[in-house]
Amino acid sequence: MSLGNGNPKEGDKGSNFNYELKVLQGLESIAVALENQPTSTNYGLYAATANSGTITNTTIPGSLVGAGVGTLSVPANGFKVGDSFHLNMMGHITCINNAQLAITLNSGSAILGTTGFITLAAATNKHWDLNVDFTIRALGPAGTASIAVGGMFNYSKNAANIFEGSNFIEINNTTFQTTAPNILSINAQWFAANAGNSVYSQVCTLNKIY
Repeated sequence: MSLGNGNPKEGDKGSNFNYELKVLQGLESIAVALENQPTSTNYGLYAATANSGTITNTTIPGSLVGAGVGTLSVPANGFKVGDSFHLNMMGHITCINNAQLAITLNSGSAILGTTGFITLAAATNKHWDLNVDFTIRALGPAGTASIAVGGMFNYSKNAANIFEGSNFIEINNTTFQTTAPNILSINAQWFAANAGNSVYSQVCTLNKIY
């Protein structure tokens, strides 16, 4: 903008210079406001960079989370109402016919969501995926805080390479709390120990989506 060529508004007093100075000051205030806009609430929190351990021939729950970058933890009082997250996991599974497997998501001793034990068809080195959404409904100690969790576990079986699985949705307003640190864990557990049953993850990402 070259000074002295502006057109003052009706009623403006003073020179074109004063008018154009006001315009420049207005543009500066807009730029400052844009710079101070909050950053996007949609961003990555965790990404696995290695496979998880293989959970096989045991009835003891094992972690499906491989080593990675970022964090699966939220500090005490770190949540806000409406905070929402999306978890995506993929990996490989081998199991005998009628094997039973449970996928459970916890924060400490609080169960956030679970498939329960689901009966599987025979699968040999097949793919599986897990997608879960979380939303914080209320803040506070156990009994006051509330979280809604819904998800779906799918795998492909040997027969006709068809997808099967289980979905779930749960509200935890009894044992979940936001006044203490929360560390997300994702575990798999076989109902019976068998060398023919094994599962592990190769992909694990957690994103904040709201």
